[in-house]
Amino acid sequence: MSKRLPDRNTEFSRWYTQVVNQACLADYGPVKGTMVIRPYGFQLWDNIKETFDKMIKNTGHVNAYFPLFIPKSFLAREAEHVEGFAKECAVVTHTRLKADEDHGVVVDPESKLEEEIIVRPTSETVIWSMYKKWIQSYRDLPILINQWANVVRWEMRTRLFLRTSEFLWQEGHTAHATAAEAQQETMDILELYRQLADDYLAIPVITGLKTESEKFAGADKTYCIEAMMGDKRALQAGTSHNLGQNFAKAFDVTFQTKDNQEEWVWATSWGISTRLVGAVILTHGDEKGLRLPPKIAPVQVIVIPISKDDQQTAEVKAYLNPIIAALERSGVRVQVDWTDNSPGFKFNEWEMKGVPLRMEAGPRDVQQGNVVLARRDTGEKQVLAKNEAVEKIPYLLENIQQGLFDQALKFREENTHNIESYDEFKKVIKKGGFVRCGWDGTEKTETRVKEETKATIRCIPFDENPSGLTCVFSGQPAKHEVIYAKAY
Repeated sequence: MSKRLPDRNTEFSRWYTQVVNQACLADYGPVKGTMVIRPYGFQLWDNIKETFDKMIKNTGHVNAYFPLFIPKSFLAREAEHVEGFAKECAVVTHTRLKADEDHGVVVDPESKLEEEIIVRPTSETVIWSMYKKWIQSYRDLPILINQWANVVRWEMRTRLFLRTSEFLWQEGHTAHATAAEAQQETMDILELYRQLADDYLAIPVITGLKTESEKFAGADKTYCIEAMMGDKRALQAGTSHNLGQNFAKAFDVTFQTKDNQEEWVWATSWGISTRLVGAVILTHGDEKGLRLPPKIAPVQVIVIPISKDDQQTAEVKAYLNPIIAALERSGVRVQVDWTDNSPGFKFNEWEMKGVPLRMEAGPRDVQQGNVVLARRDTGEKQVLAKNEAVEKIPYLLENIQQGLFDQALKFREENTHNIESYDEFKKVIKKGGFVRCGWDGTEKTETRVKEETKATIRCIPFDENPSGLTCVFSGQPAKHEVIYAKAY
């Protein structure tokens, strides 16, 4: 049986780690900062991945794969980019090892590379080196390529799924003939991210623009989706970058226009990662463990047969098989727990794993033609005739999906504060939550607030209304209305 979880209200960080561990989502890898994603956790990531993969393919994007290793000189070509990632890069300096009597295995000093190789922190540089070969004319544009891959960013302080030295993600890299096309692509992808979060993860997000200091290294503009987690901290759940012509210029990627003019190519890049698994845990989890949105849950209905002997087991199995088959035909992901564990153990285990619906059936239910359904989101139980249950379960799953979203939205709204004074700002930030307030648009103010409170501007929301506002810090007229929060 699962161990009792730490109090979510007072030990949120420990609660999170224990949920990841007890729900069998992930474990720590042998190299500090790395993560092993266990099968149940990978099924969850797979469902998120497959959902978004369909979205981008439906909008004309295609998948490809680019090398894990990048020449160091490539990063040096785009100054802002290399500065942004320099401290996070893992560097390969030699090509082989050799046996050593004293130490077992050592690096062969004769295998030193002439040029060090960077283990991919992101792929803009290697991809644009290839785009230079592939793009000559406007007829070659647009290029709409995505890749599902792993990246390495050497992190000192790590947390499973949220921040690890190696993680899985998708990174889209597109090339366009005009600035307008690149901007449209950037915004279209941001909207897909919003749909993924809202409609599938049941996580309400705020869409907006990152400030200059918070934008992606090498981008003209970075747009994001920001979510509130269960401890009232913010989580950047996805980003879409308009790269302008920066990488095209760095790698000399030009094309011949319809007017026979030569012009630099316009670019975007965008990404989401396994951090979204962490977001689902932090947003929906409770004192019993996970609560998974049905659309992405690896198992939507867990069936718990209840019997005392082989004869009862056979009767219950014969009773359940047609019900399970009918649910599977309707597209419901069903699993039956035939282990020898007690019903109580099974209840706790599958509640920890966040399965949206539990179906119970024992000898009495067989006689009466019923099943018992228990919702993971509310704990509500109901007894239904078996045929009624088959018809009702898809609607219950939809209801659970919407309910989780509504609950998360209500939590965010209750913990978002419109304030005008800096003293009030500091009190709210210390307590936790989002602050909507005026900002004078200066980096000096942004830096001072971050130094004093650890809060950052999460985004300039698209629905901002700075009219009549003053900067919460400087008192000057507000250039923007922004959202401040402490963040993961």
